[in-house]
Amino acid sequence: MILDPSSLPEGERRPASLDELRRHGPNLCEAAIRVQAEQVQDELAAERDKWSKGFTRRRLVQGAGFVGVAALGSQLVTSRVAFAAPEDNKGTLVVIFLRGGVDGLSLVAPADDANYRQMRPNIAVPMASTLPAGRGFGLHPAMEPLFKFWQAGQMAAVHAVASPDASRSHFQAQDALERGAASVAVRTGWLDRVLAQMGPGTTFRAVAQGSALPRSLVGGEQAIVLNGIRDFRIDNDAMRTQTMEALKTLYTGLDHSLATTANGTIQAINTAQKIANTQYRPAEGVQYPGGGLADRLRDIAQLIKAGVGLRVAALDVGGWDMHTNLGRVDGGDMRNSLGNLSQAIGAFATDLGPALDQTSIVTMSEFGRRVQENGNVGVDHGHGNAMLLLGGGLNGGKVHGKWPGLSQGALDQGDVAGANDYRDVLAEMLKKRFNVADSAAIFPNHQFQTLGVFKG
Repeated sequence: MILDPSSLPEGERRPASLDELRRHGPNLCEAAIRVQAEQVQDELAAERDKWSKGFTRRRLVQGAGFVGVAALGSQLVTSRVAFAAPEDNKGTLVVIFLRGGVDGLSLVAPADDANYRQMRPNIAVPMASTLPAGRGFGLHPAMEPLFKFWQAGQMAAVHAVASPDASRSHFQAQDALERGAASVAVRTGWLDRVLAQMGPGTTFRAVAQGSALPRSLVGGEQAIVLNGIRDFRIDNDAMRTQTMEALKTLYTGLDHSLATTANGTIQAINTAQKIANTQYRPAEGVQYPGGGLADRLRDIAQLIKAGVGLRVAALDVGGWDMHTNLGRVDGGDMRNSLGNLSQAIGAFATDLGPALDQTSIVTMSEFGRRVQENGNVGVDHGHGNAMLLLGGGLNGGKVHGKWPGLSQGALDQGDVAGANDYRDVLAEMLKKRFNVADSAAIFPNHQFQTLGVFKG
């Protein structure tokens, strides 16, 4: 945000130039905050008598011409804040969106199916190489870091999952999935509606790990965009105290529409700074691999363990649009990407320890891939896919859902048929794990079916 001194309110403290403004802080944004705070202090002192005679705080703010604290808020945190006691928050939902359309037939391979081997002569996962999952399925060997959870009943999968939107456009399919509806009349994201059903919580009740708010969290509920907890701060720690005090001065005691956002921003920064300044030590024996996903999951683990009331965390992992070089089990893009994903999630789940029982991790992707491999040893956009689930309360160690098979008569225009609706998986999880019983409020115009993925 570039600030022009002419945009500041008139008054004796108004800097005459950008150079003069810079003298008030480490950067233009913070300098403007401090200048405005001084202005507000002067105005408050002059108006004390009027306050005592019945002037409302709202009237004092009207026409005050505050500098762009709303813009500052968007720089520091994308958030609208609600407050509640952390103890009111039970459990955390972690949604990992695999962007690009992951190949579910590689993740959870129907390796016993002759049709599968015939249509994928170069990239089929051999049954002998898989991690046994039952019902003729096997997990890709690159998922070995997660297999202990599968064996312990803390991990499951649902196959042939699809959205009612059958688009093969990445943008359109992602948009429909994240809105939780095929109809464009539904404008908020499904996770935003989940938060509304969960009720109020702490400043950190919803976190999107990345550089932007995902479509699933768009709406009226609060969500913090956190691109690394150690980067969630006001720059220049040496001058941070002055800037924070200036922010407090601007809105202390004021009944103003921006006061909640500003105060929430301050609270979020203070909380994040305390967490970031505490050297985090994962559970004994846990080593997170390098890379963005692992770092972000480590931050989520730290927030969960810190007890800040985290209810929903959303993360993105790209790179799943494998039209070429999907590869065999001994090499290629799928093995590499799936190995990185599994190592990161495995470290996260192990790090959580007992807290994993109160956590539900789910992977989603906009669509699956075609059954037939293409001429570039890859697979093109398809329909039915696989979802992975990990955490407490699962009927784990199983592949759930109807399986239509891969015979020519069972395919949907060459794709895995969408025999199971992803909304049924999510609705069952929300009801049984988070006491969000009004599924129709989350996924409107859908007739729900229970798949038995979760206990209870």
